[in-house]
Amino acid sequence: MAADPIEEFREWYEAASGSVPLAEAMTLATVDEAGSPDARMVLLKGFGQDGFRFFTNYESAKGEQLAANSRAALVVYWRELDRQVRIRGAVERLPAEDSDEYFASRPRDSRIAAAISPQSRPIERDELDRLYEQLETSLAGADPERPAHWGGYLVRPDSIEFWQGRDSRMHDRIRYTRKDGGWRMERLAP
Repeated sequence: MAADPIEEFREWYEAASGSVPLAEAMTLATVDEAGSPDARMVLLKGFGQDGFRFFTNYESAKGEQLAANSRAALVVYWRELDRQVRIRGAVERLPAEDSDEYFASRPRDSRIAAAISPQSRPIERDELDRLYEQLETSLAGADPERPAHWGGYLVRPDSIEFWQGRDSRMHDRIRYTRKDGGWRMERLAP
């Protein structure tokens, strides 16, 4: 294992990208105002020494939960490789420029959907379709701008655990924990 968990993640991610459909799918876990856990799938849209990125509606359930408690957990699972990575840490919003850049890279219909969707709130399908068609018509072929309620988050990890499954159930588990500006690595029992 690499001394740096981000470099180890990069190796695992590259291996998964070559053989796993939707290798960027991950579970994001948050807690609501009552402390109840909540989890859903999101897409990993970048990672580096600063952390792991994803994008969503700030007014969604996950956005509201992150505003109230800025800590979260991520799980990336690649069944085809029998590998899992668990990440825990503080969460912060990405700068507007980063959100603008990613928003502009999305397909046009996805940008329109992000602009009109009151994500996580009840809505009739007819109303959702009407809002979409209304914005699409008003744009007259122009590109939609990123709405203020939509953008990116960065999970700054304080622990990252790598799990490699084995048929014997004697799995390999290596956990990295931030310590003194670096990372401490330790093996965990399966």
